[in-house]
Amino acid sequence: MEYLNLIELRGVVGRAEIATPGDTRICRFSVVTEYCYKQGGEPVIETTWFRLGAWEGKNKPDLDKLQPGTWVHVLGRIRTYKYTAPDGTERNNWEVMANRVEILEREDTPMQPQRS
Repeated sequence: MEYLNLIELRGVVGRAEIATPGDTRICRFSVVTEYCYKQGGEPVIETTWFRLGAWEGKNKPDLDKLQPGTWVHVLGRIRTYKYTAPDGTERNNWEVMANRVEILEREDTPMQPQRS
């Protein structure tokens, strides 16, 4: 049996910060996605934010291009980790470690719902 940890996201970059630990750079950024459906005849938009990390290298664009408002298509894996909050409680966190990041042109993006 093969184990699989794969996530695919298409959305918009919310924030992006580049760090240089050692010789390589990593971009920590957020991506927002929307899922639209109808409930009781009314449209519902479910918005989800994801935290991502992308190391500079193969299958990734110039990290400086990952700016707020940029449309991206990301393939990666989910990584979980625990940490202790300032109040002393143990917490879990999830992050997508990107294996492939593609910057999308506006015409490559799906139609977005019209909000009133």
